[in-house]
Amino acid sequence: MIQLIVGALAGAAAAPVLRAAAARYAVPAGVPLAACGECGRASWWLPPTGRCPSCRAWWGPSPLLVELVAVGAGLAVGAAAAWPVGPALGWVALFAVVLAFVDAAVHRLPDALTLPLGVGTALLLALGGFDRPGVLLRCLAAGVVLGLVYGALAALGPMGLGDAKLALTLGALLAWYGWRTVFDGAFAGFLLAAAWGLLLLLTRRAKAKDPLPFGPCMLLGALVTILTVR
Repeated sequence: MIQLIVGALAGAAAAPVLRAAAARYAVPAGVPLAACGECGRASWWLPPTGRCPSCRAWWGPSPLLVELVAVGAGLAVGAAAAWPVGPALGWVALFAVVLAFVDAAVHRLPDALTLPLGVGTALLLALGGFDRPGVLLRCLAAGVVLGLVYGALAALGPMGLGDAKLALTLGALLAWYGWRTVFDGAFAGFLLAAAWGLLLLLTRRAKAKDPLPFGPCMLLGALVTILTVR
């Protein structure tokens, strides 16, 4: 129970920074980071209302949405966290909230987010598993394998390179729990993407050839899989 409370509080505390990051990075490739459309301020935090601290203009995700997702992510980390993998889970959760909103908005996973996510996760896993060389070797191998699979899919068209870079991190994190978890986490991502795509088609909110942001499905699939590990 204490871990759940701490996780929820941590998510709520990080939410203003995560909301601002989601708003700033939700831009097409090659475009400078976004700022307030009214006053031009590039804020590094935003209140739950999503309004600019300077001019009160609204920008970024819908009010309270980032906060709810951040608290949910914190609860999930609190439920799943166990030493020594807990810090890596928390690190991934912070970036996952931002990446999910950015990918949903502009269909891209920026290097400015995926690269520090990957480096930080690798360092935290290495620190946590310094006395478990077999586990670290599995994490490395799984990250490479999943990255190559998504890289091949990106070359064929249905995925983006950002998805492949994210797969490196998720593969390494999932492999902490075993190869079965890697497979289940990847499969869950594809299953969620298929369900989401079908729902959009049935509700006529998208057409068959419309691109589908795959990052949120990858992240949610990995989270659900980790939560169900026994």
